[in-house]
Amino acid sequence: MTVQGSENTSRRGRRSSTMGGMPLNDMPWWRWRSNVRSALHMLSDPVFQRDVWLAGADGFGDVTDAVYRLVEDTWLDNWSAEKYVGTVFRDSQEAALVDTAVLRVLRIMHQVGPDAPVATYLEHPGWPEAVRAARDAHVRMSVSDGDDPEAPPKSLDILRIQTRSA
Repeated sequence: MTVQGSENTSRRGRRSSTMGGMPLNDMPWWRWRSNVRSALHMLSDPVFQRDVWLAGADGFGDVTDAVYRLVEDTWLDNWSAEKYVGTVFRDSQEAALVDTAVLRVLRIMHQVGPDAPVATYLEHPGWPEAVRAARDAHVRMSVSDGDDPEAPPKSLDILRIQTRSA
């Protein structure tokens, strides 16, 4: 017997409830997605970088922390984001934008070193290009998740709360 009007809420692809606008679990590896989005958000916002990272404000980490979140679980420093389409990234366009951002940011990190002061990153001649690439990826992922790409980055404490909830 089929009951019409009922919905199987365990089916993949159904948009889940949100916390702070971000879907909690509509992607299989949503925690990884949350970390990548957080990193791209911070890497894509020059005002944030100046007012938070350069000013040494607490709660958001630094450039190295953002790069670590970007590649930590995903190994995007070793292979393409395309590998994660359907698990972390929604489609090939999202993956391609992330790959571009990762390559540009990592190129700079390898040139200046992971322990370089924030100002060294921000003054690097390739930094504006890396910021643009991160911005393209950030906007695409935010819009895909139904979030406002113009909202300020969330603190690492908020990210931890979001990624421990299911």
